[in-house]
Amino acid sequence: MAGAEQAINKSIDMYFVYVVYNRKHGKTYIGETNDVDERLRAHNDHRFATSYTARFDGSWELVYSEQCANRQEARKREKQLKSYRGRQFVKQFIPG
Repeated sequence: MAGAEQAINKSIDMYFVYVVYNRKHGKTYIGETNDVDERLRAHNDHRFATSYTARFDGSWELVYSEQCANRQEARKREKQLKSYRGRQFVKQFIPG
């Protein structure tokens, strides 16, 4: 039972860096979360009323996600993806 418990705890601790894209406005957003599906719904439902993604109508689609060991690593990777080189990397996932 301890092994299954550890697996559950490990999956709970997992974080993701993600990139969503709004095709209507040609905008991308890079963020981190522990539940990508729920976060995508939140962006599309404009649950974050004052957020960057809430400024744009149209739907947001997930174009990239990357699993990280913990929130600290996810934030570090998010910062990398928001850099110039990171944005260049992200561009390959944006639909043409």
